[in-house]
Amino acid sequence: MLKLYDDFKSIVLNNTPLLDVRAPVEFKRGAFLNAVNLPIMDDEERHLVGTCYKNSGNEKAVELGHQLVSGDVRERRIMAWIEFMDANPNALLYCFRGGQRSKISQMWLHEYGREIVRLKGGYKAFRNFLIQSLDEAHKHFKPIILGGRTGCGKTLQLKEIPNAVDLEALANHRGSSFGQKITPQTSQIDFENNLAYAMIQKIEQGADYLVFEDEGKHIGSVFMPNSFISVMQEAPLLVLETPMNERVEITLREYVMEAQNIYGAEGFLEWENSIKNSMKRIEKRLGGEKYRVVSSLFEDAFHEQIKSGSYEKYKDWVEYLLREYYDPMYDYQIEKRSQRVVLRGTASEVKEYIKNLSI
Repeated sequence: MLKLYDDFKSIVLNNTPLLDVRAPVEFKRGAFLNAVNLPIMDDEERHLVGTCYKNSGNEKAVELGHQLVSGDVRERRIMAWIEFMDANPNALLYCFRGGQRSKISQMWLHEYGREIVRLKGGYKAFRNFLIQSLDEAHKHFKPIILGGRTGCGKTLQLKEIPNAVDLEALANHRGSSFGQKITPQTSQIDFENNLAYAMIQKIEQGADYLVFEDEGKHIGSVFMPNSFISVMQEAPLLVLETPMNERVEITLREYVMEAQNIYGAEGFLEWENSIKNSMKRIEKRLGGEKYRVVSSLFEDAFHEQIKSGSYEKYKDWVEYLLREYYDPMYDYQIEKRSQRVVLRGTASEVKEYIKNLSI
């Protein structure tokens, strides 16, 4: 008997591996954590079968699908599934609605003596479960927002807080004009799915409060769910205060040194272009004169690094950006929410405050 499974919560809590047999274009549009795409049909085959379905009906479409995926093609795809199952014995199978594609995949595997359970309702049902869980998550915890000027080390603090949810990590973006990473940013659907996973797992652990970094309505190209925006707009706010010299060091390490390491030696000029593009994006808000100054500071630092290998001059560029661009914007935003501020303090004071929440 070909088995079905619909305990979606256990999939999240156990980080169950998932075998996604949808076409690559569907997987790219949105998928789940711990899912691997090993499609039963590639994009072109799916398109041809879909066209046949519209013109000639389901029976002809299924017949065409079996013709397109037969012989060596069928064999290779089944072998890929078996290899994945061997590496992940508790894996589950799904297609879009849990219908023909995943059922046929399940049957083919059965013919090879291999059994795998498929998700009842497929991707669509699991996605609906995650979105519903996300919409209702705020009922199960008290939110705490960790704010502070750019470079103060908020993300570093979050990593040390057990009850924290790192929204920027889930979005694969650092949350600023210079925050784009070398790898593509998470899609909106994947961000929502990943956030739902994080929330379900944290709530299951019994957390009565959760700490989030101070974010706006969007992180790069992804938008916060409406249920989260309303919760975060009313939550208590902790403001992490860090001396300028430390902020410069933190920003230099993340946006220059670590970023260059990610790009690698061959991507050094690509990194330079990414910084220049980021500065160009803020030119209007920064103003013509300040833009010229910050561009000149960057050019000096860049050429000094080429000449001597030193990062030292980047500190002037970083500090100018912090003082003239980021700080005025953040101070304005925090002033509008001053009534929500429950603490302004150092890293140790913030840790102590959060620690006392658990007592």
